[in-house]
Amino acid sequence: MAVRTVYRIPDQGPEEDDGEGTYRPENTGKTPQRSTVKRLKWPSWLPIDPYILLLLGTVGLAALLPARGTGAEVASGASTAAIAFLFFLYGARLSTREAMDGVRHWRLHLTVLACTFLVFPLLGLAARGLEPVFFDHSLYTGLLFLTLVPSTVQSSIAFTSMARGNVPAAICAGSFSSLVGIVLTPLLAAALLGGSGGGFSADSLVEIVLQLLVPFLAGQLLRRWIGGFVARHKKVLGLVDRGSILLVVYTAFSEGMVHGVWQRVSPLRLGALLAVEAVLLAVMLALTWYGSKALGFGREDRIAIQFAGSKKSLASGLPMASVLFGAQASLAVLPLMLFHQMQLMVCAVIAKRRARDPGAREPSLTPDPAGASRISVGTGRRSG
Repeated sequence: MAVRTVYRIPDQGPEEDDGEGTYRPENTGKTPQRSTVKRLKWPSWLPIDPYILLLLGTVGLAALLPARGTGAEVASGASTAAIAFLFFLYGARLSTREAMDGVRHWRLHLTVLACTFLVFPLLGLAARGLEPVFFDHSLYTGLLFLTLVPSTVQSSIAFTSMARGNVPAAICAGSFSSLVGIVLTPLLAAALLGGSGGGFSADSLVEIVLQLLVPFLAGQLLRRWIGGFVARHKKVLGLVDRGSILLVVYTAFSEGMVHGVWQRVSPLRLGALLAVEAVLLAVMLALTWYGSKALGFGREDRIAIQFAGSKKSLASGLPMASVLFGAQASLAVLPLMLFHQMQLMVCAVIAKRRARDPGAREPSLTPDPAGASRISVGTGRRSG
């Protein structure tokens, strides 16, 4: 009897329509693939992520028609409410039990977390020596903040599947990173940015708790009653997610225009920033690939580690930056926006090449006999 493999990614958080990439893995095998990964549709004729085009359009709108006076107060209030609602939805979607199924592959998850919250920040601190030759303090602050943001979820899954890697590991690794980042990113920002974070202070930590963590926990507590509704309307709520992020971008960049922060950014500085970010991405891609090999991981696990450990989440980073940096948020998120698009384009090329490796095979979602490196996904039963 023919067996049809179905990829069903659990209802588990920020990966749902979060703007973390719109690539669709190539179906190179004979087995049909059905998943949320499949709906990551990427038009071959478009050289840039469509959501990035929306973000750039929002930046252009803020440059031409920035919110001022009463309009700015209304936009700021709406942005605050949108951020809180966004993290409430994250909490309502995240199934803690599903996510904890991946704990048994703890070495892989610890490796991804170490890359995301240890190696990345260390590289960000090392880049301080490039200031002020390559970029000014505001851009460096944004670059350092970029290194503190959690990993992506959806695009990590998409690229891992495309490269025929360990898809369940990518699911859990990205979910853990997003969950840990809600707490760890503000703490790292407090320790590494201190008073130089463009208005960052102890009050900012209180704002993070009230505006991000409390709604997230509320969503978790209410998930028992509203989880089904959220799952049934995930496409509509996904549009709310993206709309909320666009509103955050418009508010941040409007405030930046009113305060004249963009007058301090020259094309030469932007070019230098892009060059530094290209080096940062290349270093992380190499470290995650060869470092995981040195740690004894197999090919499929190395793919998951490379894509989950070398990328940063735009969806998580933008709301956090808005809360942490205030009027300086426009410059603070610029490095993250540039890095986000760069990582999508580069990882798409790498994933396609990995899929053509001699040892590549269709991703398996069934547990290993030893139960050490897989979790069951979409089999109709829970593991653990």
